[in-house]
Amino acid sequence: MSSINLIESFQEFKDFKNIDRPTMMSVLEDVFRSMIRKKYGTDENCDVIVNTDNGDLEIWRTRTIMEDGFSEDDDLEIELAEAHLVDPDLEVGDEFVEQITLESFGRRAILAARQTLVSKILELEKDEIFKKYKDRVGEIITGEVYQVWKKETLVLDDEGNELLLPKSEQIPADYFKKGDNVKAVVHKVDMMNSNPKIIISRTAPEFLQRLFELEVPEIFDGLITIKKIVREPGERAKVAVESYDDRIDPVGACVGMKGSRIHGIVRELKNENIDVINYTNNIQLYIQRALSPAKITSIKLDDEKKTAAVYLKPDQVSLAIGRGGHNIKLAGKLTGYEIDVYREADEAEEDVDIEEFSDEIESWIIDEFKRIGLDTAKSVLALSVGELVKRTDLEEETVREVLSVLQAEFE
Repeated sequence: MSSINLIESFQEFKDFKNIDRPTMMSVLEDVFRSMIRKKYGTDENCDVIVNTDNGDLEIWRTRTIMEDGFSEDDDLEIELAEAHLVDPDLEVGDEFVEQITLESFGRRAILAARQTLVSKILELEKDEIFKKYKDRVGEIITGEVYQVWKKETLVLDDEGNELLLPKSEQIPADYFKKGDNVKAVVHKVDMMNSNPKIIISRTAPEFLQRLFELEVPEIFDGLITIKKIVREPGERAKVAVESYDDRIDPVGACVGMKGSRIHGIVRELKNENIDVINYTNNIQLYIQRALSPAKITSIKLDDEKKTAAVYLKPDQVSLAIGRGGHNIKLAGKLTGYEIDVYREADEAEEDVDIEEFSDEIESWIIDEFKRIGLDTAKSVLALSVGELVKRTDLEEETVREVLSVLQAEFE
């Protein structure tokens, strides 16, 4: 056999992804050099020639011709009599060049080489997948759901690479079945036991940012910058935007005509409520915008402690806090200030500060109500038991006891 056609001998290797032919041929050469060293002790006097165009490989071994009886190393030298069996014109001191065929290594060695080759190619492919996705962290991708488990969903990209979408990275309203297309952002890439583990996410702020970049050309072109994104996935998100061109209204550009641009994003996020606000260095104005749609009466800031006391009309308190406390929580994350909401009581309205009940209600329970902006008796009584349980970390029994105490004040 004058040459070994590796593309035919190792036909399955043509199906490996992410590996170019020159790299694969380099691996093939390394494997065959290892075979040579095992058989002959060294590969220094051997040339392994790989043709990357057609997959041909030739192995040539060179030994120095010695006088009969003077060869000390058969791996590097050959005696004259033996060399004359091939070419009678050769002389002492000449180089004896012979081609080594695949068959000469023996069936067992060839099978071992094939196993080594498969292992090396698989390892190389895993490294290539890892490098590819490590460079794509933060990018949005679309894949196909292959399998759905209790704690995670297996997604395949267009090359068949496995991506994991954990339950914790899914929007609560997400429901997938095999064959569905899913859009997510590459969140984290690790090597686990020599296997690349690619985590994708639909809850990361970067996912929402990439969706805005896809829907809003001004963001993609850099005319509008997203300063910060905070999310309660599936519930609410706040996006602070700034324009570098005074002629462009950043909020209007992001929302689009009649909400055309933001509607697609909202649908992708399972109807997540998205507030787009103008970024500003004026902290008071920034907090005011962040608490939208509530209308604020006044704000007292403590820049050292990074706290803000926000005062609102009674009918605006629930708007500022939002369903489940999401609005005030996100406003705090967006602005970097811990926001406390205070209800401005109508002068004509008889009400009692909740602190006045400290003899009957434990202080930690009072603090829990104040945390969600309920600092007077009537502000607490204005909400149902179910709503109070939902907004606070209190048990239903505790809430009912508190309501009973407060109601007694007005009877």
